[in-house]
Amino acid sequence: MLHELRIYETVPGRMPALHQRFREITGKFFEKHEIRIVAYWEALIGTSSTLYYLVEWESLAERERKWGAFMADQDWAAARAKTEESGPIVAKVTNMILRPTDYSPLK
Repeated sequence: MLHELRIYETVPGRMPALHQRFREITGKFFEKHEIRIVAYWEALIGTSSTLYYLVEWESLAERERKWGAFMADQDWAAARAKTEESGPIVAKVTNMILRPTDYSPLK
């Protein structure tokens, strides 16, 4: 099992728009493409313009297949473009693929 930590830093003032997009649009496309989300987080203390979320993958091959299909989905592209009619929402995306250590409680 692998996990992908994705970190989205928003354009100033656009965090509500990012939450709305994930809540109303992105989540439905993740379900469509069978992308398993473990959790979404925002900082209680610290940077307030960042969304963190964790995706669970069986393998890198599964990630490549499902993430590729999601990114190529023309309906997703159209929905995303519509949410950005008044300007971009995300300023920077950082992601990393994580694997558990041999002593990790989560395997």
